[in-house]
Amino acid sequence: MDIKQTINDLVKMLTKDPALMKGFKDNPVKVIEDKIGIDLPDDIVNGIIEGVKGKLTLESGKEALEGLGRLFKK
Repeated sequence: MDIKQTINDLVKMLTKDPALMKGFKDNPVKVIEDKIGIDLPDDIVNGIIEGVKGKLTLESGKEALEGLGRLFKK
């Protein structure tokens, strides 16, 4: 399993589906295991959760900066 690719795939799914994002916020282990389709050891699931949360934080920060940039490009 390519953990990095799994994280990227999950982030894409979550950002496109608000209901899935809510489910991830409520119960990330369930969402990840449902989407991956296998029951993973806790340490791997927790690593994926942290990776997804980190990437989501980076994505939202990037969007905010791009929005600010557009405000000042007039």
